[in-house]
Amino acid sequence: MQLAERVSTITPSSTLAITAKAGELAAQGFDVIGLGAGQPDFNTPDFIIEAALKAVKAGHTKYTPTAGLPELKQAIIAKLKRDQGFDYTPSEIIVGNGAKHVLYLLFQALLNPGDEVIIPAPYWVSYPEQVKLAGGVPVSIATTQEQQFKITAADLEKAATSRTKALILNSPSNPTGMIYKKEDLVPIADFCLKHDILIISDEIYEKLIYNGHSFFSIAQLSDEVKEQTIIINGVSKSHAMTGWRIGYAAGNARLIQAMTNVASHSTSNPASVSQYAAIAAYNGPQESVEEMREAFEKRLNTVYTRLVTLPGVSCVKPQGAFYLFPNIQRASDACGFSDVSAWVAALLDEEKVAVVPGAGFGAPEHIRLSYATSLEKFEGALDRIEHFIKKHTN
Repeated sequence: MQLAERVSTITPSSTLAITAKAGELAAQGFDVIGLGAGQPDFNTPDFIIEAALKAVKAGHTKYTPTAGLPELKQAIIAKLKRDQGFDYTPSEIIVGNGAKHVLYLLFQALLNPGDEVIIPAPYWVSYPEQVKLAGGVPVSIATTQEQQFKITAADLEKAATSRTKALILNSPSNPTGMIYKKEDLVPIADFCLKHDILIISDEIYEKLIYNGHSFFSIAQLSDEVKEQTIIINGVSKSHAMTGWRIGYAAGNARLIQAMTNVASHSTSNPASVSQYAAIAAYNGPQESVEEMREAFEKRLNTVYTRLVTLPGVSCVKPQGAFYLFPNIQRASDACGFSDVSAWVAALLDEEKVAVVPGAGFGAPEHIRLSYATSLEKFEGALDRIEHFIKKHTN
């Protein structure tokens, strides 16, 4: 069977692959510590679960409008007004099956063959693959620890061409945890306005900010910038609802309608019960969001201090999300491995610690560690990693 050419250009998700491999080993009885998953280890708050059960019992188990329940759109509009002072209308909102699905709809609706999308690296593994699936061309801009993994307008000047259609900004970032400040965003926004480049602002980790840092959306700069921006967000990370699969986009009504048309012939509406749960998440009490944030902050401050003492490891301290993204190239070289991916494979095989190699994020010298796990497990993983490094360097 001859497959479509478009699928031959994409690679499997490295984050899901490492999680699956760790799961296989655990099923075989091995004591595996998984640091690969990109989801909170907390359960969905009880009041959200109760709202979902109530919706089921009330018979809200049928199709809904493709772009989402009107009540959920209103809850999202209220959330955006409450948090960033934005004014959106229902026609400027689409709800999808998670933020990943909404991004997929966006690229399908936006890109023509050959259109370029600028993606700062390190990047979330699915950005370039989704761009390619839509016929677009991902254009990566490499960044370094020294620049806190953030791009500048000067970087955009070098990367942009007449085919550039969009720029993806992910703040706080997966995998680096870095946050763009207002002063970082002004020249970037000015460049995009000047060259008519759509800004795709992935804000899925906006509630997970630590140690006095703050979140600022690029769309807050001005009404003009807001019109040039499409915001991607959802309840997965903020409310520990990854499995419920609810994300949304807010932006230009014409683009939102095009995305809705794509959804209408592919997935139809998001799960009805999940939408009622998301309504409760946005309209209900937010104390659980803060409790989870505080727990992640405590973990970060504890494990980061230990991580940077490991031989051959360097790491910029994350400001948000729940990942550490250390450079381990020196450790890998000292251990005698051909590359970091081989180091990661051996770590899982020998020490039963699952981390994600940075190659899938566009940063092959790095690994991603998720501290969306208990302190006890993470510290145990660091013990094993230290033993692994010392074993191979002695």
